Amino acid sequence: MLRVTKLTDYGIALMTHLALQGGRELATAPKLSEHMGLPLPTVRKILKILTTENLLESTRGVSGGYSLARTPEDITLMDMVSAFEGPFSMTECATEEPCKCKVTNCGLRENWSLVNQLLQNTLESYNLAQMSGSLVDISAQRMQ
Repeated sequence: MLRVTKLTDYGIALMTHLALQGGRELATAPKLSEHMGLPLPTVRKILKILTTENLLESTRGVSGGYSLARTPEDITLMDMVSAFEGPFSMTECATEEPCKCKVTNCGLRENWSLVNQLLQNTLESYNLAQMSGSLVDISAQRMQ
């Protein structure tokens, strides 16, 4: 089963929350922890990763907090997944040169590379605005 880690999932949820709040408004780690229902140390770890990867900006001081570093339209799902998971690859042989596969002449490298590229293109084509937009749509439907 292919699955992103919980930290990645929480990070994307946090980014989506910030996008829904306007993206440029400052949010503190304790407020995000409270709103997301996540332990404060976990939120701080996520915020540090997202800031290091230039997806969030950090403002210090009494009125400080975190905000999106770019517009939601300019932050792709690939940006967010890669921030936590590292470079995207379905298998080692899809990206490694030369292939270190133990099976001699398995012939799968080209196929895995194609699948890898298709998934990468999909993650790059879906952005934070789209992720948060679907939440707005769902919330509006529930209110009706």
